[in-house]
Amino acid sequence: MSQRYSDLMDKVYLLAMVIAGLSLLVMTVIIPIGIFSRYVLNRGESWPEPVAIICMVTFTFIGAAVSYRAGSHIAVNMLTDRLPQAAQAFCARVVDLLMLLISLVMFYYSFYLCADLWEQPVAEFPILTSGQTYLPLPIGAILMILFVVERLMFGSQENRPIVLLGNHG
Repeated sequence: MSQRYSDLMDKVYLLAMVIAGLSLLVMTVIIPIGIFSRYVLNRGESWPEPVAIICMVTFTFIGAAVSYRAGSHIAVNMLTDRLPQAAQAFCARVVDLLMLLISLVMFYYSFYLCADLWEQPVAEFPILTSGQTYLPLPIGAILMILFVVERLMFGSQENRPIVLLGNHG
């Protein structure tokens, strides 16, 4: 069971990493287009900014889950590194449980945010509604919940081959 769950999480992790990377790539292409249009062509387009914001939100919330699974998130360990091994393990478990609680709260409120704004159009980008643009929030929360559950059940996944992909340090 644990191997199948971790293999599934590897696939989810890789997909989330690709989505976060593509959103970062699109954002870095879109922003110069908006700047070029505004200052060189003297014609401000309305679509680059909302697209860049959607990409930034996607990169942030999907990328946070990826970062958590890889163990590359920001952590201040100054105090816990000085504790005995048993206390360090206890603190790590408390952190994971708090992360699960935060992710559940984030999912709850972001789900209802999307539902409440589902029909509200985005003026600058009429193909999407506001609710659709906020979808990365509950999706990122679900990913975080899945990765936290995996960490609670099976321990850290930082040394899995898929997580180490591209890590040469």
